[in-house]
Amino acid sequence: MIVREKPGFWDLLTALRGSIVPRVIWPVGLLCGVAVLIVALDRLTGLAPHLDGSVFTVFGIGLSLFLGFRNNAAYDRWWEARRLWGGLLADMRSLAREAEVFLADPAPRKEMLRAALVFLHAHRLNLRRLSPLSPGQEQVADAIHPPDAALDRLNAVVAAAHRQGALDGFGARALSARLGSMAAQQAGCERIANSPLPFVYSLLIYRTTYLYCLLLPLALIGTTGWMTPVFVAVVAYMFLGLAEVTEDLAHPFGATQNALPLDAICRAVEISLAPHLGQEPPAPLKPQDYYLS
Repeated sequence: MIVREKPGFWDLLTALRGSIVPRVIWPVGLLCGVAVLIVALDRLTGLAPHLDGSVFTVFGIGLSLFLGFRNNAAYDRWWEARRLWGGLLADMRSLAREAEVFLADPAPRKEMLRAALVFLHAHRLNLRRLSPLSPGQEQVADAIHPPDAALDRLNAVVAAAHRQGALDGFGARALSARLGSMAAQQAGCERIANSPLPFVYSLLIYRTTYLYCLLLPLALIGTTGWMTPVFVAVVAYMFLGLAEVTEDLAHPFGATQNALPLDAICRAVEISLAPHLGQEPPAPLKPQDYYLS
């Protein structure tokens, strides 16, 4: 996730970190080159057809509306994912406080919080399609679904404390409800990760955008002449750039510059749980070159 203040005028023109330019520069350059060839063909031979611009107006409006719809759908996924991880952060902090209230014995309390951290990191790694190689993940590394196995271990700690009399019935019910809330946040994230936007949306957007930009010079050469490639480049940058941004937003748990900072959220949980574990809180993660992972 890119974290920076509003850039100044020069940064606005030159900033590449967090920009979509590196990902669209080659397609935009290709479309601009095609526009140069069409203008050259028209100037040298007069064989290039001149099309009515009103058709492209209707075409462009339809493409803009569809891009807007897809952008809204992608942003809804990104925002829901952020809410789910915010809820998981709140659940972890509440779990630590409830454990302090209901578990007088520090041994099972600390064991439960350590198991909760194992679940949190296993959940993060699972969403990012990474192997559970972090310290403390070894006990769930071989499970078919490591986050679920970690949550089962956490539930087993609560159940064992209840059976041994270290946790009364009301406390067991409260902690079980907290684990249920964590499981609901987990399931919501996995629903987003495992149900991408339909592929046909991406196919239609990119095909239509390329077709529009390839035909656009035929509507501009009569009035803009050698400036046609410039206008084509601007239109291509706008449409292709927005399409690429929606690709990032539609996958909020990835490692792209617009994905959620899951590492930073997990570190916030570690900081919150450290006093309950009798540990020194680690330093919060800070953006590196404006990027917060």
